[in-house]
Amino acid sequence: MSSTSSTPSALERILAYATLTIIAAAVVSFFTTLIVGLNDREALAGGIWQFVFGISYIGLPIGLVLLILLLAISMRRRKKEASAATPREKRR
Repeated sequence: MSSTSSTPSALERILAYATLTIIAAAVVSFFTTLIVGLNDREALAGGIWQFVFGISYIGLPIGLVLLILLLAISMRRRKKEASAATPREKRR
């Protein structure tokens, strides 16, 4: 392991915040839909509740894709930093 710390790029920070925001909104909307559905089932059929349900339905898969993308970008950056830190031996 390397003792030097590396700073994430702006893209990694944006992806991290976007992933966190989308997943948090999906979880909050899921619990909101659950609570409203338990109290008044007909209320979910109209109004803004369809949109709230849509956020919980679509948000988690999008958040998962963004999380995997963030992981791939971070691994690629760390691999590049590790290869730059250790010089390769020349082949004879």
